[in-house]
Amino acid sequence: MKKESVVAKKKFGQNFLKDETVLQKIIQAMPKNDNKIVEIGPGLGDLTKYLVDVKSVEAFEVDTDLCKLLQSEFKKEIDTKRLHINCGDVLQAWKGALVDEPYDLVANLPYYIATNIILKALADPMCKNILVMVQLEVAEKFCAEVGEKVFGSLGIITQSVGRSHIVVKVPPTAFEPPPKIDSAVFLIRKNKDRSDEDFEDMLRVAFSQPRKTLMKNLSSKYEKSQLLEVFKELDLIQTIRPHQVSTSDYHQLYKKI
Repeated sequence: MKKESVVAKKKFGQNFLKDETVLQKIIQAMPKNDNKIVEIGPGLGDLTKYLVDVKSVEAFEVDTDLCKLLQSEFKKEIDTKRLHINCGDVLQAWKGALVDEPYDLVANLPYYIATNIILKALADPMCKNILVMVQLEVAEKFCAEVGEKVFGSLGIITQSVGRSHIVVKVPPTAFEPPPKIDSAVFLIRKNKDRSDEDFEDMLRVAFSQPRKTLMKNLSSKYEKSQLLEVFKELDLIQTIRPHQVSTSDYHQLYKKI
């Protein structure tokens, strides 16, 4: 099989990144360290060819046709142990340790599992940084600041474990085939791991109806009298909306209720 004959498969959410400028921006944005690179969904290897020049890469590809193509295209890198390709579902592999050493996740992620993969990487103690391409609206949620309409659970979880920012916005024309939506590359630098499931359960309640007040949402699970007391302590008005409350205030709320 030749690269030119590969047709993107919808079931795997394949859109192959072809824009050299964007590929170079991803490489330039990579944190400078000695960590291994994990690439999920290498596709035709357009990003992989640059990654293996920088560091050793552990790649995970679910499409068996692309696995064969990558094994042929990167035979030299595989032989010299610059690249190791795992053929199969990365989420199955992640039931154990994905890799047993510190790594940075660098990838053009398939959109249909992007959020799930990022959340798993945030929880993985071996993952130190996340530099990924996803659909723009997902990137904005992970990088959102308090007060922005899209600020929600994903932004709070991210701010609880590190710092994030959008590196570059990417138009559909950068891909083959072009998706129907805009994309973005963003970076999360972790300084701790996502771990508190009870805190995230509280966030789910807090943002269950984003247009309602935070008090109204939390009252569906917690005692209103207790909430009134805690809101007063934290100087939060009763009409405040979920996206208007800072990450530190959410942690204070959680501790008190």
